[in-house]
Amino acid sequence: MTATRIAPELSTRLDSVIADETTTFLHRQQRSKEMSGRATALAGGATSSWQVAEPHAVWLSHGNGSKLYDVDGNEYSDFHGGYGVSLAGHNHPAIVAAVRDRVAKGTHFAQPTEDSIVVADNLAARYHQPLWRFGNSGTESTMDAVHLMRAATGREKIIKLEGGYHGHHDSVMVSVQPESVGDLGPVDSPNGIPENTGLLKATVDGTVIVPANNLPAVEAALARHPGEIAGMILEPIMMNAGIIYPDEGYLSSLKDLLHAHGALLTFDEVKTGFTCGPGGASGLLGASSDLVCVAKAMGGGLSTSAIGGGKVMELVASGDYQQVGTFNGNPLAMAAARAMLTEVLTDDAYANIERLRTRVRDGLQSVIDRHHAPWLVVTAGAKGCVSFMPDRIRNFRDFRSLDGRYGHAHWLVQHNRGAFLPPWGKVEQWLMSVQHTDADVDRFVSSFSYLADQLLGDPA
Repeated sequence: MTATRIAPELSTRLDSVIADETTTFLHRQQRSKEMSGRATALAGGATSSWQVAEPHAVWLSHGNGSKLYDVDGNEYSDFHGGYGVSLAGHNHPAIVAAVRDRVAKGTHFAQPTEDSIVVADNLAARYHQPLWRFGNSGTESTMDAVHLMRAATGREKIIKLEGGYHGHHDSVMVSVQPESVGDLGPVDSPNGIPENTGLLKATVDGTVIVPANNLPAVEAALARHPGEIAGMILEPIMMNAGIIYPDEGYLSSLKDLLHAHGALLTFDEVKTGFTCGPGGASGLLGASSDLVCVAKAMGGGLSTSAIGGGKVMELVASGDYQQVGTFNGNPLAMAAARAMLTEVLTDDAYANIERLRTRVRDGLQSVIDRHHAPWLVVTAGAKGCVSFMPDRIRNFRDFRSLDGRYGHAHWLVQHNRGAFLPPWGKVEQWLMSVQHTDADVDRFVSSFSYLADQLLGDPA
């Protein structure tokens, strides 16, 4: 909900907070600004387009435990978490020991090592999927999932959610963050909008878009394309648009509907895997799919990913589908993943994450209640966000109506007071690591309280 619709003066206060906090940010980030100026050989001045932020990128020096340190010497409680990667925190002893030991033995052979067996067995137990293969990024695993659904069914089209992000391969770079109202199309049958330049029109046309939490829309899409839909890919808890939970019974009914039409279901757990619980969002919700993709937190900070399934993955086992990659199952990544899954993500670690989840949720909610603010706190294991709207967000159209200035103001306020959030405040979520403490959470809540006071006045 826009600030103007709540109260005209709130819109002015939001702009004022952003202006004041931007001035503070620039004063604190002199060396980061200098490094941004030096980075002329880096396209756009950063190593990823998602690192380009306003007023400029923050250049980091190192991390330790739950903390990050920038090149200007500022310390932060890390709630950014590398977009979901840093569930172990930084410099975790088990990860450091595993990587140090593996480096001395060789880091790449393009042949399997024993650690890959342990990691695959662990994933099979967590996700109740018997067959696994590794990749190097979430994009690679979701790409394999799309290919496998097509290979298994002999069909070409896929279904994805409006506002859903699954990496940057062609089939899923459609209607990720569509902005133009005129292009969106009907609510129940959204248009497929290319998210980037350089995409083939035929590929975009082969991706059918539906809204989240709308089973009739999926049924209608299947009816419009009889015998053409290979499958559907979605996050069981939708991220990249805040946090959107599925309606009760939606996921199980969705799987039944797709199977009735000869189509398959893939869960993209690149962000929700391990962060939402030991079995990711699938385990948290008690849901199942034909294929599941994991990445990010799995590698303990190193780049790796995996795709798992049952009958569909037999195509890989038989060689009918060639799942390849020179760095797949890289020994260094497998050593880190083994340590992450068997030593870091223990029952005690998850119990502490749950305790901290409750602490941050209750702390933020107390601030909201004190101000009688029309905002919601949404959490999913180690991940969470503040939705600056009065009602639950069920789909991208709901999310789109959220005023992005709230997220930017929140990012700046937290950043300037020592809590590092992802810079895309409206879109992204916070992440807490296994090394976070009560003090980290209390710092975060205190800064949120300051933001609320600035926007809504001190209720005391």
